[in-house]
Amino acid sequence: MIRKLVAVFVLVCVSASPVMADRLKDMAKVKGVRNNQLIGYGLVVGLDGTGDSGPYTNQTIRNMMNQFGVNLPDGVNPGSDNVAAVTVSASLPPFAKAGQEMDITVSSIGNADSLRGGTLLMTPLKGADGQVYAMAQGSLVVGGFGAQGQDGSKITVNVPSVGRIPNGATIEREVDSPFTRGDTITFNLLRSDFTTARRVVEAINDRLGPDMAYAHDATSVSVRAPRDPSQRVSFLSILENIEVDPAEASARVVINSRTGTIVVGQNVRVSPAAITHGNLTVTIQENPQVEQPNPFAEGQTAVEQDTQIAVTEEPARMFKFGPATTLNEIVQAVNQVGAAPGDVMAVLEALKQAGSLRAELIVI
Repeated sequence: MIRKLVAVFVLVCVSASPVMADRLKDMAKVKGVRNNQLIGYGLVVGLDGTGDSGPYTNQTIRNMMNQFGVNLPDGVNPGSDNVAAVTVSASLPPFAKAGQEMDITVSSIGNADSLRGGTLLMTPLKGADGQVYAMAQGSLVVGGFGAQGQDGSKITVNVPSVGRIPNGATIEREVDSPFTRGDTITFNLLRSDFTTARRVVEAINDRLGPDMAYAHDATSVSVRAPRDPSQRVSFLSILENIEVDPAEASARVVINSRTGTIVVGQNVRVSPAAITHGNLTVTIQENPQVEQPNPFAEGQTAVEQDTQIAVTEEPARMFKFGPATTLNEIVQAVNQVGAAPGDVMAVLEALKQAGSLRAELIVI
């Protein structure tokens, strides 16, 4: 039996092109304006025998029945395959007001096969401080499904134990926002860079006047702002639409070892280096031979293994990188060699270890 490994190699290159200006709202977030995560525990009912039978589910059903004045005798199991214990998660958007609605995600905790067709009972959603900020309830929308035969065979498409409820939670409590506090508004860059922070300060000062903005570090830039909330909203509307030329990204080579994808940034350079890399192929072939005993002999039929191993090493070609090699020249050298994904990864790692690759090598 001959085994072969087929790999796909994709080299994505970011060519040198003029840097386009971005709006401040696309490259930074306002400090304090953020989402807040909520979580809750509840029950999904109305399932068609696809629920779970965990002890926490039975206890939750018993507690719910007691709240409605139904006292179950001790030893009675209130569990049912039509009920499932679930966690409910949501992201509370900034400036959300009481009475507004938001989407929620419902996930099974136990061994429920599917939540399709179920209804989430009223579930309080709490924040990190333990306070209830929303109430969730509604019918689930489940994208996955499964089918099972009597012989035990089954098929599952997507994940049937997770569903969503659009506008399934009503906000009951507002989160106090620091947006109107203080005399400044602080922007936090999505990608920390000293050059970009300096350019943000310069762009704001050119638009609003000198000494209006100043940088704390490579991430945060503060701008003096009015205290009145209405004026602050208008002021922020002007700020977030200011266009800034971001700094060029640092030289990086990103390798995805699972897919064979290699991304080379435009600022990658290679010092003078000569490289040779050979391919070694090992082929193992099994040829079983059946040995029959002679007629009327006291013997048994046996199988004898005949293994053949062949090692083939292709001739390696040496190629040279010149000093200050451009990205296009690196791509051309790799294409001329015709290296496979594993070979290119090995070459890049060796160049990095030799100090010839002037870029950060990232393997994901």
